[in-house]
Amino acid sequence: MKDKIAGILEEVKGFSAENLDQLEAFRIKYLSKKGIVTGLFTEFKNVAPEQRKEMGQLMNRLKNTVQDKIVSLKEGLDKSQDKINKHDLTLPAEAPLGSRHPLAIVRNDIIDIFSRIGFNVSEGPEIEDDFHNFSALNFPANHPARDMQDTFFINKNPDIALRTHTSSVQVRVMENSQPPIRTISPGRVFRNEAISARAHCIFHQVEGLYVDTNVSFADLKQTLFYFAKELFGEDTKTRFRPSYFPFTEPSAEMDISCNICGGKGCNICKYSGWVEILGCGMVDPNVLDLCGIDSEKYTGFAFGMGVERIAMLKYQINDLRLFFENDVRFINQFKSTI
Repeated sequence: MKDKIAGILEEVKGFSAENLDQLEAFRIKYLSKKGIVTGLFTEFKNVAPEQRKEMGQLMNRLKNTVQDKIVSLKEGLDKSQDKINKHDLTLPAEAPLGSRHPLAIVRNDIIDIFSRIGFNVSEGPEIEDDFHNFSALNFPANHPARDMQDTFFINKNPDIALRTHTSSVQVRVMENSQPPIRTISPGRVFRNEAISARAHCIFHQVEGLYVDTNVSFADLKQTLFYFAKELFGEDTKTRFRPSYFPFTEPSAEMDISCNICGGKGCNICKYSGWVEILGCGMVDPNVLDLCGIDSEKYTGFAFGMGVERIAMLKYQINDLRLFFENDVRFINQFKSTI
């Protein structure tokens, strides 16, 4: 029996397990009710009295060796499994949060503000024909905006061009629906201009249109007052200056008090205390008639703003080109929190 125990002991010491299933099979083989160690204790009653002390010590040593072997192997397998789980390539990547582009943030803010007062969102094609981009908006045939210096024509075709404003979307809306119309048209527009800190050949606009019976300039002003205070804060002051646009009459430009210097004067507002943010006016009756809307019955107002200009004021950015260069150092300042 002594030799039998010694052989089992060597077998136990030489055992190794590659997984927990093999380790469990080892435990059952040696320590279960029908296991090898349990069987040895059953045979112990047949050992001669003078050998029982020695055999008992050997059997206890064997049992302890088996138990220590199980504990040691289990710890090793657990650590190995943790390491595998830590570097499991099938697990989802822990990617860092991305950054929302400042133009997208401002565009969504503008849409949200006008949505609260009943304006829906309309979109249209970026490649437009002459009628929707110019003629339907009361542009004379000799208007400077039709010149190649301002417009990107497609294949030098004077009738097809990249849209120069999202007013073309408003034309399509008026063509395909009848008042009441209350919509804003956000989108990308293109003009053949030199790129600088204050200008670009690609930029973004949000234009608004409201057509119904008895719409007045007072309605326009109250709408834009609400917009300015919601976007720039309750302390924002506004003013309107007479201007000219082919598709509105009367027309105006709207200024807000400079939110950088608080109206005291700085290089951003050219030391005037005011910054122009949009153009607006009452829709010219000719535009309504060209779009199939009775100008004797309906009136309306329209406005348009550059998203880049709004974003520059909101975030105090002094170079428009930063919006298009995708510099990670710039974009990361607008890192998402969701």
